Amino acid sequence: MAEKAVFYHAGCTVCVDAEQRFVGALNPAAYDVEVVHLGEAPQRLAEAEAAGVQSVPAIVMGGAVYHIN
Repeated sequence: MAEKAVFYHAGCTVCVDAEQRFVGALNPAAYDVEVVHLGEAPQRLAEAEAAGVQSVPAIVMGGAVYHIN
């Protein structure tokens, strides 16, 4: 069963490029990635902050946050 991962971004060109590169590089058999555009889903901001996201783009996997700066 694939592990859930959440990729948070704001829609800027850096975020979109990171989404395409990082999410595309993950094995879909290993990771079920949900992409959250915080500009389009601002109600998810509190969720992202609670997960430890301090800046975007960031991906949350296995309870750990990886900031892509």
